[in-house]
Amino acid sequence: MTQNAATQNATTELTITGMTCDSCATHVRKALESVPGVSEAQVSYPAATARVVLEREVPVQQLTAAVAQSGYGASPHGETATGDGQGLHIAVIGSGGAAMAGALKAVERGARVTLIERGTIGGTCVNVGCVPSKIMIRAAHIAQLRRESPFDAGLPPSPSNVLRGPLLAQQQGRVEELRHAKYESILESTPSIEVLRGQARFVDAQTLSVAQADGTAREVTFDRCLIATGASAAIAPIAGLAETPYWTSTEALEADAIPPRLAVIGASVVAVELAQAFARLGSQVTILARHTLLSQEDPAIGEALAAAFRDEGIEVLEHTQASRVAYAGDEFVLSLGESELRADRLLVATGRSPNTPELNLAAAGVETDQRGGIIVDDGLRTSTAHIYAAGDCTDNPQFVYVAAAGGTRAAINMTGGEARLDLTAMPAVVFTDPQVATVGLSEQEAHLAGIETDSRTLTLDNVPRALANFDTRGFIKLVAEAGTGRLLGVQAVAGEAGELIQSAALAIHNRMTVQELADQLFPYLTMVEGLKLAAQTFTKDVTQLSCCAG
Repeated sequence: MTQNAATQNATTELTITGMTCDSCATHVRKALESVPGVSEAQVSYPAATARVVLEREVPVQQLTAAVAQSGYGASPHGETATGDGQGLHIAVIGSGGAAMAGALKAVERGARVTLIERGTIGGTCVNVGCVPSKIMIRAAHIAQLRRESPFDAGLPPSPSNVLRGPLLAQQQGRVEELRHAKYESILESTPSIEVLRGQARFVDAQTLSVAQADGTAREVTFDRCLIATGASAAIAPIAGLAETPYWTSTEALEADAIPPRLAVIGASVVAVELAQAFARLGSQVTILARHTLLSQEDPAIGEALAAAFRDEGIEVLEHTQASRVAYAGDEFVLSLGESELRADRLLVATGRSPNTPELNLAAAGVETDQRGGIIVDDGLRTSTAHIYAAGDCTDNPQFVYVAAAGGTRAAINMTGGEARLDLTAMPAVVFTDPQVATVGLSEQEAHLAGIETDSRTLTLDNVPRALANFDTRGFIKLVAEAGTGRLLGVQAVAGEAGELIQSAALAIHNRMTVQELADQLFPYLTMVEGLKLAAQTFTKDVTQLSCCAG
């Protein structure tokens, strides 16, 4: 038999890529048996092979195409699967981090892409998320340093008026610059990607209907589809709130004035970052936390952050909820049981909900969780084998770097490759001051997983960099597996916690023990040296060591 055709009363062997379970093997078998001339297909997930029994001559390309249509890769047995997406048409819904990464990788691997966007090109991160918020946070940090620092005795403070207009113009100018450079110009210069404007909706598992601005609808049929529609602000179900001009993070970042009084409902990442930024730019800020700040993290994190906020004059009301919100005379009134809170502006930051309700996912057989997040496996495949999803619209953590990594891996898998998204050492940073950074397991998460732990917490008055900065707020905590000493997780609250957490992520990824971490060389007078010192506390009293003891 040649590699160009499979002949009558014969069998042919294929190598299959992209299978993750026995159910995948069933999908491949059904796809092969649907090809005219195939009498039977035996597919093995463990062996990653398919044995195809034929009634007549069938081109091997027809068999591999059938496997590709089901969402997997195939090549004649003995050849290396190329993962070539040549000829595939991939629909990508969205244009943010996950969508762009997926579209570009798919094109790189030979596919043709139709990218569908209902709003502004670039998605959340560059337009209304990471980029503008970090610019605003940085400006607020500079304002705080001019107003107050540990060096005021020798560098007298020189507070100045906050001119929100010029700051906003600078912020939005950089947003537009990055959107054009990293999204619009790339799409314009990539002929294999067609951009279609409108709201996409599944007609069935192979077809989308796109409602365009002119009122017409266009059908898009595809071989594969990547859903990357992101998420939007979730609004708490508080009586009266819907009738008020409250802010989400989008309106807050685009506001052209700093309100004298700002109330913040929520204690999530967005809530704490923006609350501190507005406080440093001149607002009197009150945070209403249903539980504690960042309550999903180690309790010590919320305690340290709340203490830092209160020191700056931010009012933190923990275990507090508003039962009703009213707005009259340019003033918000929040009912808090027996008391009231009045504010000029109200920011609601209670999490983000996946943008999936308008997609008609049921028509394509795509399953979601209770939040509406699309359920994906570690290959980003949904419950429908040839439809993938990545980013904030899924049940994965809502970080743009997770979204982009997911989009890239989804594209590899859509074009016959085999890639997995490993989140076991995923670092996360909250850009408050001090920053919060975490990676791996907390003590509680380890215990829930049945792992016994041995943990140490190093306060920053033991870290030379923090002492030199005259800023010893916070701590570094290491969670290790009892007995083996293998590093499981790191939680840090520090001025530069975000700059040290990647070293911790690499240590966890490489399954290092705390002793191996303690034995590494770290540059003196860096915050990341705190990781070494924290690791040394498992066997030593670091208060009795010299400054840079190895």
